Amino acid sequence: MTLHRYLKHALIVFIGVIVLSSCHTRKAAMKGHPGEMVKPQASIAEKYSEIMGVKERDIQNGRLYAFIEQWTGTPYKFGRQDKGGIDCSGLTQLLQQEVYGVKVPRMTSQQINVIKRKYEDELKEGDLVFFDFDGKQFSHVGVYLQNGWFVHASTRKGVMVARLRDNGIYKYFSRGGTIINQTIAAQPDDP
Repeated sequence: MTLHRYLKHALIVFIGVIVLSSCHTRKAAMKGHPGEMVKPQASIAEKYSEIMGVKERDIQNGRLYAFIEQWTGTPYKFGRQDKGGIDCSGLTQLLQQEVYGVKVPRMTSQQINVIKRKYEDELKEGDLVFFDFDGKQFSHVGVYLQNGWFVHASTRKGVMVARLRDNGIYKYFSRGGTIINQTIAAQPDDP
């Protein structure tokens, strides 16, 4: 291969790498501190407003939707709580701590004990929703978003946003409510 052809080939590969890396979408960055309300990125507000059928201005908690973006697609792995796998109660615990600055127990069976029960039409963003799968009471948990949507770690599809009233899951819906026995997580020190 002549030097000219080698340099031409190297330039094509370099340009290809640049183009492909620029096409890669970055995960949303979580700005602010847990419990702090920050404005979402415009692309995130647009995405979730379309998914949930709400106005873009209704997507206000940038930390919540950035967290969901970071974890979406993470596979379900019982007992895990990292990007290699996470279970439903682990996702709920981590979301509550990183987004709202609230510590909740690790297990679904314990998380049910820290909520004040609400009717379905009273649920607000950040409330917990519980399901009874396999004949076991409160065996699955997710976090309510808006307009009948919630985020959870599905055993089949991993971390995802789903409609509460979907036939496949709604028949197992058991209870929802607001966290009442809150322990506020320590805030990081400002530099």
